[in-house]
Amino acid sequence: MRMHALRGAISVEADDAEEILARTTELMRELLERNALRPEELVSCLFTMTPDLRAAFPAAAARQMGFDQVPLMCAVEIDVPGALPRIIRVLVHYQRADEDHRAQHVYLGRAKALRADLTSAQ
Repeated sequence: MRMHALRGAISVEADDAEEILARTTELMRELLERNALRPEELVSCLFTMTPDLRAAFPAAAARQMGFDQVPLMCAVEIDVPGALPRIIRVLVHYQRADEDHRAQHVYLGRAKALRADLTSAQ
């Protein structure tokens, strides 16, 4: 088994609890699908949100998806001038036996601009 990490991000339209939870669910479903993962294969997830988002914890969406045995943490992203507003990010750690596996990062919505260099992430 080898430890892997993958990244993802998604934009939200407003600081609204339902919007934050819905977009986090969309991001996590896409991460799982692209990487053929199940929640029980995950080691941990670290979520961050830009400082303009405070209405809900993104980890709550992951818990609703079955991540109840995965350690989850939420934090505030560094408030860098000019950074994209209303962005949720995630760093996922997981185990995979397949030595040829390559993490498929996921950037959705306006967050695509964060890693335009990763064509596989779009």
